[in-house]
Amino acid sequence: MTPTTSRLLLLLSLLQTRRDWPGALLADRLQISHRTVRRDVDRLREMGYSIHAMKGPDGGYRLDAGSELPPLLFDDDQVIALTVALQAATVTGAGIEEAALRALTTMRQVMPSRLRHRLDALQFTALPARSGDAVTDPVFPDVLIALSAAIRAREVLRFDYASRRPVDHTTLPIPPRRVEPHHLVTSSGRWYLVGWDLELDGWRIFRADRVAPRIPAGPRFTPREVPGGNVRDYVSARFKGSAQVNTWPCRGTVILGLPASAVLPFAGDGIVEDLGPDRCRYEVGSWSWVALAASLGRFDSTIEVVGPPELSAAFGHLAERYAATASTAQPPS
Repeated sequence: MTPTTSRLLLLLSLLQTRRDWPGALLADRLQISHRTVRRDVDRLREMGYSIHAMKGPDGGYRLDAGSELPPLLFDDDQVIALTVALQAATVTGAGIEEAALRALTTMRQVMPSRLRHRLDALQFTALPARSGDAVTDPVFPDVLIALSAAIRAREVLRFDYASRRPVDHTTLPIPPRRVEPHHLVTSSGRWYLVGWDLELDGWRIFRADRVAPRIPAGPRFTPREVPGGNVRDYVSARFKGSAQVNTWPCRGTVILGLPASAVLPFAGDGIVEDLGPDRCRYEVGSWSWVALAASLGRFDSTIEVVGPPELSAAFGHLAERYAATASTAQPPS
């Protein structure tokens, strides 16, 4: 790389780090003259960068948005963030899957080996976003890399796990969990570790933001097959409250006193059938019958249960609860 090329890359990197750069400060940082700064800025403009020259006693430069996307420079953390986002984008369903894969391949080809090794160690499965979920409790990249490395090495993972349950400080310290890590999964902004819990002798799904890995790792293990053989289906089923099959454990059908067009925007993964101007059939699932009945009440319309009987019974339970609540409610003052 020639001295001029190196200087241009350094100048571009500086312009990307802050909004305005006084010309004198750029010359001092690059250890060049004001005239050379102006020439280098002109070279970057020829490459497609929109750089605005500011007038004033000291003058200065600002990197603005241009009409075309020129080559960009990223620091290490930005590269990791972009590659993780691109890999997760392959399941968005927004029609950008192929473009995301091509962009990921392009970035990997040009990134330095130190970053390539870190990203190669970070392997995960991305699930489509679930309605109603929000991004919470971010995970440090080093934790994700440590979990992924243990999965690739097939080593028992020892970690402390933060629970939502209150801690009784009068008891003895909680020993670390011992888990055979099998898959790292991301869904709706959250990260999960799927593994075989050696103490509980069963499959468990752990929130990665609550995992604090311990060193050293445990012995090597022979990988097991997740129930059903597909980690996407297994985790999706667990999110729905099902043991293994990727379907809602409770699924029912009703006829709503609303046009299909009014129900479709809120149907989620349910099925809507148009029955006329003011009626539609709606088939949908949930993790419990009561939860399903309660969710249907949000449509604020007449509801006719087609089936099954468990759904009708759930509406009866809710009616009793709501009636009891209404009878004890304080009248408005």
